[in-house]
Amino acid sequence: MIIGLLICTIGLIPIVLAFGIRRMYTGSELSMGLLIFMSLISIWQADIGILYFKGIFNEKIIFWLFRFFRLAPTFAIPVTFYVAYTIIDKQATLFKEGTFIHKLLGFVFIKKTFLVLTFWSSFIYIINWTSFGLKGLKVEHIYDSTFYFYFPKYGPLSWLYIFHMSSFIVFLFFIYLLSQNILNQHISKFLSTFSICSLLLFITGFINFSPETGAITSSIGVIIFSVIIMLAFIKMNTLITINYNNLIERQKKLDYTGNLAGSLIHEVKNNVQVIKGFSKILGTSDLISSDVEKKSLNLIQSAAQQLEDLAICYQEYMKFSKMELKVEDINQIIELSIQFSKELIKEKSIEIEFLKKFKPLQAFVNKTYLQQVFMNLIKNSCEAIPFDRSTKKIMIEADFKGDSILINFFDSGIGIPIEKWESIFDPFISFKKEGLGLGLPFVKKVIFEHRGNIGVINSTPMGTQIQITIPQFEYTDFKD
Repeated sequence: MIIGLLICTIGLIPIVLAFGIRRMYTGSELSMGLLIFMSLISIWQADIGILYFKGIFNEKIIFWLFRFFRLAPTFAIPVTFYVAYTIIDKQATLFKEGTFIHKLLGFVFIKKTFLVLTFWSSFIYIINWTSFGLKGLKVEHIYDSTFYFYFPKYGPLSWLYIFHMSSFIVFLFFIYLLSQNILNQHISKFLSTFSICSLLLFITGFINFSPETGAITSSIGVIIFSVIIMLAFIKMNTLITINYNNLIERQKKLDYTGNLAGSLIHEVKNNVQVIKGFSKILGTSDLISSDVEKKSLNLIQSAAQQLEDLAICYQEYMKFSKMELKVEDINQIIELSIQFSKELIKEKSIEIEFLKKFKPLQAFVNKTYLQQVFMNLIKNSCEAIPFDRSTKKIMIEADFKGDSILINFFDSGIGIPIEKWESIFDPFISFKKEGLGLGLPFVKKVIFEHRGNIGVINSTPMGTQIQITIPQFEYTDFKD
C-alpha cells in the first residue's frame, strides 16, 4: 500500500505543474495541450499505483480500476500528436515544397491523422475491457523483497496494445525531425526537448511490461519528464515575453519620436501662418513699392505656401493608422497582389512569375497593407521596364534567413543608379514626371511597421532586385 500511495503521489506532480502553467499562461493553446498530456500522465501513474493496493481493495475492484485508468497511456498517442500539431500547424519549416520529407510530413501531420489516431486508440481501449486484451490479475513480488503487487495477465490480442504503444516512437521521431527544421528557435528547442523527454518517459513505462522489474520504474521517468518539460515551457515563454517587452519599448520610442515630429509640424504650420499673414499685410501697404520689393515679397509668399503644403503632406503621411497584425499566408497575399495588378501587367505585356518555395508561408503581418506594398512594387517594376525591351519580366520569390522571411522582387527594368538606392525611399522624391514621391516611402513605412526592412540589393541597366525582410513571428527580435 505504501508503494501504491507513493506512486499515486508522484503521479500528482505532472497535473499540479500543468495546472500552475495553465494559470500562468491562460489562453495559450499549447498550455492546454500540455495540461491534457500531463493529466494523462497522472492518470497513468494512478493506473500503476492501484496495482499495489493489494489487501486494501478486492481483486475485482483493482482490475476494474486498472482497465479504466488505462485510458491514459492508450490515448497518450493522439494527445501527443495534438500537442505537436498545435505547434507545427502555425510554424513554417525549412523543408522545401515538393521534397519527399515535405510530402511525408504533410501527409502525417494533418487533422485526419488525429481523427484516425483517436478512433484507433478507442478501438484499443475497448479491447482492453475484454478478455482478448486483459484476462485478469496475478500476484507478483518485487525482486528480492517482501512487497507483493498485482500484475496484469494479458490476452491473445495484447500484442495490439504493445504495437499501439510502440508506434509512439514513430511519432516522436517525426516530431524531433520537425523540431530541427522549425524556424522559431524557441519553439524548436521546446519541441525537441518534448520529443526527447517523451521518449525517456516511454522507455521507463515500457519496462513496466516485465513483472521482474515491478511497476514503479515509470515513476522515475515521470519525475524527470515533468520537471524538464515545465522548465522548458517556462523558459520558452520567458524568452518570448522578453522579446515582446523589447518590442514594446522600441514602439514607445517610435511613438515618442512620432509625437515629437507631429508637434514640430504643428509649430511650423503656425509660424507659416504668421509669415503669410504679415506678407499679405505688407503687400497691401505702401511700404512695398519697387518691383524688386514686390518680387521678393512674392517669393516669400510662395516659399511660405510651399512650406505649408509640405507640412500638410508630412502630417497626412504620419496619420498612417497603426496596423493590427495577425498570422497570414504570405503566398496568398502575393498571389492576390498579382491578381489585382493583372490589368497593368497585361497592358504592359509583362510576364510575372511567383516562385513558391514553401507552403504555407505564414508570418505575423497586416494583410491589407502588405498587399498594397506588393502592388506598389509590381507597379514600379512595370513602369521601370521599357516598352521595347526584349525580356519584360518580373519575378517574385520568398526565402528564409534565420527566423525572418525574405521577399525578393526582380525586374528587367532600366535600373536605379547606385547613388539613388537610398533616396528613392525618401518622401516627396520622385524620378517620374507625374510622380509625387510617396509610393516607395509608403512601402518603407509599412515594412517598418512590420519591424522589417526594405532596400535595393542590386541594380543594373538590365534590371533591379529589391528585397523585403520581415520577421516571421509575433515576438521575433528582428535585427537589421
